[in-house]
Amino acid sequence: MKIAIISDIHGNLEALNTVFNDIHSRGIHTIYCLGDTIAKGSHPLECIRLVKENCSVVLLGNCDEYYSTVSDVSDKTSLQAKRIEWNRSLLDEDAISYLKNLPYCHEFYLSGRLVRLLHAHPEAIDKFAGNIDTIDHIYRLVLPSEHTISQDKADILVYGHIHTPYVQKVYNRYIINTGSVGNAFDVFRNPLKDGDVLNTTVANYAILSGELDSHDLHDSFSFELVSVPYDIEKELENSQNNVEFDSYSYELREGVYRDMNKIYDSFQSRGIQVEDI
Repeated sequence: MKIAIISDIHGNLEALNTVFNDIHSRGIHTIYCLGDTIAKGSHPLECIRLVKENCSVVLLGNCDEYYSTVSDVSDKTSLQAKRIEWNRSLLDEDAISYLKNLPYCHEFYLSGRLVRLLHAHPEAIDKFAGNIDTIDHIYRLVLPSEHTISQDKADILVYGHIHTPYVQKVYNRYIINTGSVGNAFDVFRNPLKDGDVLNTTVANYAILSGELDSHDLHDSFSFELVSVPYDIEKELENSQNNVEFDSYSYELREGVYRDMNKIYDSFQSRGIQVEDI
């Protein structure tokens, strides 16, 4: 049994179509989505439709939650107010209702291992934990919470949110990040050290393989992180209405998050020293 797991589409229709084509070409028919189908890109409704048609499990992402529930901010001239107004203008009532009712977590057994799927973190839908982190914060990803279906620790934790694919193994447990379908970036960048940016500016997803719904059989399983090139310029050509077109195109073309200081601040708040990279 092969399961494709996608996350963080962010309204990027060209990337999503490319990923679905790649998944189907591999003969994979079971697809799960970890959320953040909308926000940033110009095609949230089209992406929601495709996700509903192709994915048997869809989870709530922090952007899905935020833009389907947020009220107007007090400062109407702020960048955040413009983001809210534009992203909400692209959604209809059916889409808003759909996003509001998405589940937080999904769990299943694969070859005798408990697999837990989340968008970001068991404790909060927008909480950051990543491959560059303290061991305590990484370990907390596998712990249960009031948001998880069971109160067992996960053997395999699969999540998105941080937009950078990776695999970590801690205390006999696997942590897998799918990366982002529509908004991939790399945290550490330096023009003197960087490899080819085309290694980053791709559409990412993961594949899990094993015996589905097998509780007792501790059999073989495997995982694969997949990166698929897609036509970024075509996506941008069809995104001219984007109110943050310059920052959106910068992220897609360069694979750099538009607000790196936000990430560095989160590191430093947990005692991680970010040296000159």
